[in-house]
Amino acid sequence: MKVAIAGAGNVGLFIANDLCANGHEVLVIEQSPAVVERAEAIDGVRWHVADACEVTSLRSSDLDECDVAVAATGDDEDNLVFSLLAKQEFAVPRVIARVNHPKNEWLFNENWGVDLAVSTPHLVTALVEEAVSVGRLVRLLSFEGGNARLVEVTLADDSPVIDQAIKDIDIPRDATFVAVVRGEHVVMPRGDTMFQVGDEVLAMVTPESEEDVRRILTGA
Repeated sequence: MKVAIAGAGNVGLFIANDLCANGHEVLVIEQSPAVVERAEAIDGVRWHVADACEVTSLRSSDLDECDVAVAATGDDEDNLVFSLLAKQEFAVPRVIARVNHPKNEWLFNENWGVDLAVSTPHLVTALVEEAVSVGRLVRLLSFEGGNARLVEVTLADDSPVIDQAIKDIDIPRDATFVAVVRGEHVVMPRGDTMFQVGDEVLAMVTPESEEDVRRILTGA
């Protein structure tokens, strides 16, 4: 997989090194030669010194050959502009953008070319809720401008699905169970999988099916 990352700060460089170490082709776009000079990148990471917000600067970056573009700068405006250019000018199939300030998250949608927005403050909040909440639905991530969502429910002892098999549950057509975390094990859900008290159930839902999944898993 070919990945382009805009921004060589701590976040962008970590992502670049991690992806490169896992065998992916990684291109980092950074406008400051000084940042590139002192960056501790592993062998294999390619560099393109350019302004990621200038379409003329990006033309020689081979961005149009990438499968994924990641806007990882510390500036939300720059991340939005890069996302839009990557999607509209270079037709990158998948664009992921970092949200630095939570108040700007509403902007990071398909109108700006963003397929997935990652807001660290909101993600931390969701993970805290996921760790301490039993019997309520927690939204972990949103995809495709919010049209697809990863949600989690830790089943309480009064959940309607306890001791039921998935095949016997009336699941909405636009929702699916993707994993069940049971103790230290991850169970891949199948038709005969039986839910137990304390199971952490991960589901992919749409805005239309989220409430139905909440009701199925929590009874509320």
